[in-house]
Amino acid sequence: MFRYTCLNPVSKVGLDCFGAGYCAVSSMEEADAVLVRSADMHQITVPDNVKCVARAGAGVNNIPLMELAKLGIPVFNTPGANANGVKELVFAAMLLAARDVVGGINWAASQVGSETVAKDTEKEKKKFAGFELSGKKLGVIGLGAIGRLVANTATHLGMEVYGYDPYISVDAAWNLSKNVRHSKDLKEIYANCDYITIHVPLMDATRGMVNAEAFTLTKPTAVLINLARDVLVDEPAAIKALEEGRLSKYVTDFPNPTVLGKKGVIAIPHLGASTEESEDNCAVAAVKQVRDFLENGNLTNCVNFPNCQMGVCTAASRVGVFHENVKSMISQFTTALSHTNILNMSNVSRGTLAYTLLDLEEAVSEETIRNMQAIPGVLRVFVVK
Repeated sequence: MFRYTCLNPVSKVGLDCFGAGYCAVSSMEEADAVLVRSADMHQITVPDNVKCVARAGAGVNNIPLMELAKLGIPVFNTPGANANGVKELVFAAMLLAARDVVGGINWAASQVGSETVAKDTEKEKKKFAGFELSGKKLGVIGLGAIGRLVANTATHLGMEVYGYDPYISVDAAWNLSKNVRHSKDLKEIYANCDYITIHVPLMDATRGMVNAEAFTLTKPTAVLINLARDVLVDEPAAIKALEEGRLSKYVTDFPNPTVLGKKGVIAIPHLGASTEESEDNCAVAAVKQVRDFLENGNLTNCVNFPNCQMGVCTAASRVGVFHENVKSMISQFTTALSHTNILNMSNVSRGTLAYTLLDLEEAVSEETIRNMQAIPGVLRVFVVK
């Protein structure tokens, strides 16, 4: 029986995917797996019994990845599971910036009880007039699961789409519309586009990437949309650009003291993935990844170790070893397992870390596991069965 705990409320649709052989527990001290959404795990000591952590969502800045890696605990996320929900909010953001729908709604609400509202509407509506999206230029920074959907959908709305992603995957490229113009330089997007939307992960290289220099290039009518992470944008520089007329609107999904109440800012209360469908999809994906690891030792969408797939475990025993990526590790593993036949093996690495998965002809003994665990550089030995 495997045990799991949730640090945040997680969709029942996803939790139901655990099925027989799994039970929920109330604390990490009892759990084999931890599911998390937004809870800050940097402030939590994760006990040794935890074998994996799954983030029901894409962002993992709330999880201490390297600290968990040192404990041999893989962390999974669910990129793309909430992509459609975020994509739809991007277009809502563009429309909110293009047409003062909210201002118009607020004006109409203020007319309760007015006998002349129909007549006054015809006079007042020009205050809320705006622009159409068709024919405008959209720059999409990052062409992963969300950015690709945004770019493709925008072409169907008659927009001229520029896409920038120096690290675009082959799969993403195949699924990108041929009508999306490939930009090799962000300056082209900043200088030409009426709307700019950001869809990149938060890393040291992307923190504050849309900066003061970018706003020296933008059109004064340009709209910047940030539904990814607030710190991807140098927000003080964005506010200054709005004040100086070098940017028209900044739509952000991350309200904070820097942006709230500032002219030209449209702040949305972190609704990007807040749809029932997105929460269900993320939970289902997270649970499937947890099950595949606990039952088969496979790593899918792992963010602190390399991915590894050896299919369904049919061997008498399967052992996963999380270890440092250094010389002679494999020879030491095979020596420790010399008493049995190794039927299949996969060794994958990412930077300083590696993962080795072995199928064995016989059940592995506790003494063998202790010997493998004692090898210098081994972080954790996980026995699948």
